[in-house]
Amino acid sequence: MNAPRKSAPHLFGRGSWPEARRVAEILRAETTGGILLLGAAVAALVWANSPWSGAYHDLAGITIGPHALHLDLSLAGWAADGLLAIFFFVAGLELKREFVAGDLRDPRRAALPVAAAVGGMAIPALLYVLINVTMSSGAPVGWAVPTATDIAFALAVLAVVSTSLPAAMRTFLLTLAVVDDLLAITIIAVFYTQLLHLIPLLVALVPLAVFGLLVQRRVRSWWLLLPLAAVTWALVHASGVHATVAGVLLAFTVPVRGGLAEHFEHRLRPLSAGFAVPVFAFFAAGVTVSGGLGASLGDAVTIGIIAGLVAGKTIGITGATWLVQRFTRAQLAAGLSWWDVLGLALLGGIGFTVSLLIGDLAFGVGSERDQHAKLGVLLGSLIAALLATVVLRIRDRHYRRISAEESVDADADGIPDVYQQDSERA
Repeated sequence: MNAPRKSAPHLFGRGSWPEARRVAEILRAETTGGILLLGAAVAALVWANSPWSGAYHDLAGITIGPHALHLDLSLAGWAADGLLAIFFFVAGLELKREFVAGDLRDPRRAALPVAAAVGGMAIPALLYVLINVTMSSGAPVGWAVPTATDIAFALAVLAVVSTSLPAAMRTFLLTLAVVDDLLAITIIAVFYTQLLHLIPLLVALVPLAVFGLLVQRRVRSWWLLLPLAAVTWALVHASGVHATVAGVLLAFTVPVRGGLAEHFEHRLRPLSAGFAVPVFAFFAAGVTVSGGLGASLGDAVTIGIIAGLVAGKTIGITGATWLVQRFTRAQLAAGLSWWDVLGLALLGGIGFTVSLLIGDLAFGVGSERDQHAKLGVLLGSLIAALLATVVLRIRDRHYRRISAEESVDADADGIPDVYQQDSERA
């Protein structure tokens, strides 16, 4: 007797109720953080281009920390190396949860956001290189700048647009950005480590292993874990590998089962979204436009980054999604269209936090081309945000209709009927 044929999978399916509820909580925190991020970036831009711009750069350049441990960093350096390690720790926890206990433990569900993230990084990098090889020489070193997606910024745009975007699409955007972050930190570690010191890197494995052993035993005492995390971070920093890599490595040691990862994520996400990322943005986004916009906009770095973020991300994410649909014979979930995918792909072109970080690493903090890279990131993100707003506004009425159809009252068990129906059909 032949086995029953499985129905064709659906792209952007609803997923499980526990996952939808967890993602909704994450999105609320990230949206608030995105609004703070926007405010910090605007404040930095205004100050850096005001008559008091010197005070801004003096503030960013204040050096604190022990010189003997090579930790005498500027405030901007502490924000990039230290505070962003918290951001990547939270991103690492989220990524591990998604693939170990979330809906993406199913390879069929994981294929789409992973493919979209890869496509959304490869095409922007290719466009940037093509433009810079054609227009100038020496600039392709910044090929990774337009590859990143800033989830906090993207969700802040969604909050302003006030769309009723289906939960599965929001989950896709969140997961794509988390995978994007992991790929970005890999790029930073592999391609932007200029001088590697093996001894500190090997010694860093000791506190990392002790940290992992303690969390595997469900130890939550901050007075034990925090010093170990700090020592691991300091040793990775001393090795020449960007210190934010330590955040991801520490996160990967935390067990998902038993709720410890969720506990850490709950405690640290507000610190990451509400403080660490906005402070980094404040010090990183303060580009002073000198010599007029014309010269900056004509530079291959600026043009390449804008093209990568706006066109490259859109083509890469949409194209990868189409390829997944083509080769798996999957169909878009009921009520959705490729305009929805286009809107999300445009949102993926909002690269900010990690793009600014890679620009600093590629061109050197404060250099002329670093300033051009920052301008490209800011303008590219702004253009992508405006285009995404137009597309999502056009689709807003459709989204609201879908949302109304799915807004079925929950039973006494607190689970909406639509998720119970999906479970019964499965």
